[in-house]
Amino acid sequence: MTVLNQLASAQNRRDEVPNQALAQKIVRSKDVKAVRELVDGLANKDANIRSDCIKVLYEIGEKAPNLIAGYRSVFGDLLDSKNNRLVWGAMTALDQIALEDPKGVFAMLDKICAKAATGSVITRDHAVGILTKLGTLSRYSDACLPALMKILKTSPNNQIPMYAEMSLAVASDKNKPVLRKVFTARLAQLEKESQKKRVQKVLKRLANEAEQ
Repeated sequence: MTVLNQLASAQNRRDEVPNQALAQKIVRSKDVKAVRELVDGLANKDANIRSDCIKVLYEIGEKAPNLIAGYRSVFGDLLDSKNNRLVWGAMTALDQIALEDPKGVFAMLDKICAKAATGSVITRDHAVGILTKLGTLSRYSDACLPALMKILKTSPNNQIPMYAEMSLAVASDKNKPVLRKVFTARLAQLEKESQKKRVQKVLKRLANEAEQ
């Protein structure tokens, strides 16, 4: 049975269980040939197969980013796709490999930020994931912080609590004052108490760490 025959769409399944099971199988066996078949499947004429392939690839990347990191340029090209499923799937894959291939992913920063500004919520979520991961590396932090700040200032309220929590990864003595200023401003815009509490916890952590 080929890899494509094991995809959910090939089995007339509408759920993701077959794709998740396939990803786990490939991770366990470290099957690089199967990964290659999935990458080739991203160019398949059938949109369902393309969607299943990107799903399995980023599921693999979550557990074993090294297995998909070599296809970073393929994921980067998919950010230009007119198929939104492929765009946010590719951004998810890039998020998974950001620390496996930081130099390669960083080279795509302009495109990643552009897609974060115009793409779906999931696309933006994973762009923030990329920025916060690369931002933990000293050689990329100065470039990533301004891009992250732009997203933090402009994202919808319902995304701010999660983004605030993710931003703790890049907090440093140098940028904590800026982060506190941004989150204090966004806190005043939040309406839901649950959102406010999450951001307040982040502000408390930033303040406590600054005092240490």
